[in-house]
Amino acid sequence: MTDHVYKVVELVGSSETSVDDAIKSAVQRAGETLRNLRWFEVVQTRGHIDEGEVRSLQVTLKVGFTVDSSSALDV
Repeated sequence: MTDHVYKVVELVGSSETSVDDAIKSAVQRAGETLRNLRWFEVVQTRGHIDEGEVRSLQVTLKVGFTVDSSSALDV
């Protein structure tokens, strides 16, 4: 069994449709530049209200990825 070391970054995803879409958007975008994504934790959910209507949703995530021997610890 291999011991894993994780780096954790904080992301904010947004969507005009749903919290689920905001999460998926943030994870997908992070996956374009980060390797070895393993897990996420939703730490905050909030929304934007305009003229009494919910216009968009924002979700703050902590995303963990494994650090391999060729990865830099600073992102």
